Amino acid sequence: MSFPPSSRGRRLVAWSVLALLALAGAARWWLLGRPVALPDAPSARIACVSYQPFRLEGETPYDVNAFIPPERIDADLSALSQRFDCVRTYSQGQGLSAVPEIAARHHMQVLMGIWLGSDARANARQIELGVATARKYPQVLRAVIVGNEVLLRGDLSEAVLAGYIREVRAALPASIPVSYADVWEFWLRHPQLASTVDYITIHILPYWEDQPVPPERAIQHVADVYAKVRQAFPGKRVMIGETGWPSEGRQRRGAAASVVNEARYLREFLAYAGKVDLPYNVIEAFDLPWKRAQEGTVGGYWGIFDTHARPKFAMQGPVVEVQQWWLGWLGGAVCALLFVLAGLRRRRWQRRRGWLALGVAGFASGTAMAWQIRQMIYACRGAWEWSVSVAACLVALFTALRLASWLAGRLASAPFKPAPAGRLRNAWLFVLALYGLLLVFDGRYRDFPLGVFALPCVGYALTAWLDERRRMPSREALFLAAWLPVLGGAVVALELGENPVTWLWLLFNVSIAASVFAAWRRARAVPVMLGDSP
Repeated sequence: MSFPPSSRGRRLVAWSVLALLALAGAARWWLLGRPVALPDAPSARIACVSYQPFRLEGETPYDVNAFIPPERIDADLSALSQRFDCVRTYSQGQGLSAVPEIAARHHMQVLMGIWLGSDARANARQIELGVATARKYPQVLRAVIVGNEVLLRGDLSEAVLAGYIREVRAALPASIPVSYADVWEFWLRHPQLASTVDYITIHILPYWEDQPVPPERAIQHVADVYAKVRQAFPGKRVMIGETGWPSEGRQRRGAAASVVNEARYLREFLAYAGKVDLPYNVIEAFDLPWKRAQEGTVGGYWGIFDTHARPKFAMQGPVVEVQQWWLGWLGGAVCALLFVLAGLRRRRWQRRRGWLALGVAGFASGTAMAWQIRQMIYACRGAWEWSVSVAACLVALFTALRLASWLAGRLASAPFKPAPAGRLRNAWLFVLALYGLLLVFDGRYRDFPLGVFALPCVGYALTAWLDERRRMPSREALFLAAWLPVLGGAVVALELGENPVTWLWLLFNVSIAASVFAAWRRARAVPVMLGDSP
């Protein structure tokens, strides 16, 4: 015996899904506002921190005309000296050559960087400025680091890099150590380079490893890598030149970027470093918006302080992920009201079930949209990205409102009206497939815009569940719907199933694809399958 799609059982399932979505949205925001207990750091004071003053919107070290006035550097180092004994810089010029002199006034030391790239003339200028500064302020410098991740970027060969290091070593007094900094694997691949430096500087970033390490195993990973490098270079001192954790951005397998995880990693690393007495530098002092252009959202959020020089967390006590978590509930309430007000023109909703359905759907949509807006605040870098993101949110809300209106009518047992689909659903199918392709083939730095896609994907799935019409979807819709689960599954597979965000992405892909195939199945079914059996 076959039952009509709008049977009581199906309506009950639809009610359950709407309620579950609203509760899940409310619970997610509430949980983000709960204090998380973490181990305390042994001290709020940190040995050394990476310092780049390019922390205001629009500032970037790649702008050759950029210049940071000494007054700003002085204000930064005055604040940093309360927490740090040393700062690490990466380049010369653009105002950074003043760092050693200013650091001395604040009783700080400097790991002074000389930037090397593929431009020989720029390299010569960097070395000239670096050598001059080092000779002028030798008592302030812990070391001069000649080049940063040059081999990782592929800017120079090992032989050319070694020549630059020897040039600087020969130009400086023996009292100033000279090193080179790179990801730890590249030191193991180029062991001969060790003969050119006084000590080895390695970067260990568990989040960025080719096999990302979750925060609960991150410190053990650091300890294992540090031991491996020391074993590979017996008799050579090894320093961790960069280590840290991001507070925002996409998750990589089990490595989630969050404020709580950043606080946890830093506290646990400081405890480990104190026990084994290793030299280290953490990355970094401030969040750097310009890095988002290179590494996606996550690149801009490795700072212990935000762009306004405010600490993101304390070194003792519980940590809260989202201080203003109640804004998510507020977004849900606003959308619930919006959906109900939009239903005023529908006389058929003069039933409590219809109004309730609109309110619940609106609240669920609002909590999802609030999360998307939060992601946009961290991710969007300019007018174009803001325009595209806002437009996508508005279209998603319009789609959700249309679908919620139809659902409310069906759940209130109003006279049947065909469910909205057509071109708007096809547009969402296309955009979802396009973004899925980008995630599969170029997804390392891309966020998952779950808040935007949740609304149409779940909405179309629910309307298909209650729809009774028989209209064949277009070939284009069927083609795109067939690919969405494949692309979503590929995203899950790329992260070995360890990233829960990718499973949600797959669920949304399957949901909207199912709405297309449900319509196709109904259109092909014989009439007796659409009603009660004779």
